[in-house]
Amino acid sequence: MALDTRTTPRTPDDTADTADQGPGEPRRARARSKSRAMTGIAAAAVTTVLAVVVAGQFTGRDDDARAQGAAGGERDKEDSASRSDRRPTPADSKPHADPKPVTYAEKMATVFPLDAKLDGPGDFEAVPGFAKAPGKGQLFRYRIDVEKGLGLDSRLFATAVQKTLNDERSWAHGGGRTFERVSSGTPDFVITLASPGTTADWCAKSGLDTTQDNVSCDSAATDRVMINAYRWAQGAETFGDKLIHPYRQMLINHEVGHRLGFNHVTCTRDGALAPVMQQQTKFLSYEGISCKPNAWVYPNS
Repeated sequence: MALDTRTTPRTPDDTADTADQGPGEPRRARARSKSRAMTGIAAAAVTTVLAVVVAGQFTGRDDDARAQGAAGGERDKEDSASRSDRRPTPADSKPHADPKPVTYAEKMATVFPLDAKLDGPGDFEAVPGFAKAPGKGQLFRYRIDVEKGLGLDSRLFATAVQKTLNDERSWAHGGGRTFERVSSGTPDFVITLASPGTTADWCAKSGLDTTQDNVSCDSAATDRVMINAYRWAQGAETFGDKLIHPYRQMLINHEVGHRLGFNHVTCTRDGALAPVMQQQTKFLSYEGISCKPNAWVYPNS
C-alpha cells in the first residue's frame, strides 16, 4: 500500500505565526514577550519626555533666578550709585566745620534786646562758681546776683565784672586792691543785675531815684550795687552801639567806685577823657566842657 505524502495547506495566519517563532518557543509566550517589549518602549519614551519637561522647568527656574539675581544686582548697584557716586553732592550738603565759638569780646560788643520799662519779679539767683582774686592787695569779696526772667547771659556778666575790676586800669591798679567772686557765704557786697523796675525799688531804699534817666546805683543802705539791666543790654547814647563794650566796663567801675567810697566828678579839660566817676550815662559835656567817653579809673596804665 502506498503512503500519502500530501500536507495540510497553511493559512496566511499560520505562515505569519511560524515566521515569528523561534526554535522551541511557544506561540503565546512569544506574544506576551512582544507585548512587554512594546510596553517598555512606550514607558521609556514617556520617561524621556517627562525628564525633558522637568529639566526644562528647572533650567527655566535657574535662568529666572539668575536673571532676577542679575536684575537685583543691577538695582543694588543702581541704588548704591544713586546714593553716592552718580548723584552729584549739592554744595550746601557738604560737611561743615563746627561753627567758631563766639568770643568774650564779641559778646561784649553785642547789643542785647531788653525793654526799657521792664519790671521783673524781684527774685534773684546767685551765679554759681568761684573766681579767685588774682592780686595780693586789699581783698574784696563779692557775689553776683541776677534777677530771674531777664533773658541775659548771667555768666557773661559775671566774667565781665571779674575781668573789669581786676584790670590794671581799674580799681586794682598798682596792686592796691583785688576782687574775688564767691557764690556763698557773706560777701562784702552783692553786684546785682536787675530790671529797671527792680533797680528803682532797691535804689529807693537808699533814697536814690533812678527812674528819670533809667540809670544804675550803689544802694549804700543795702549790700547791693545795682546794675540796670536795660543799660547793660542797650548801652547809652553817649557811647553809642559801637562802644557798648567799654560802656559796660564803665558801668561796673562807676558803681563799684561808689561802693569803695568815691563820689561824682566832672570833666575839667575840654577834649580829655571823662573821669570814670562822671555820670557818663547822662552826659559827656558839662558847663561848656566836652569830654570823651572813658571806661577806666586809670586809662593810661
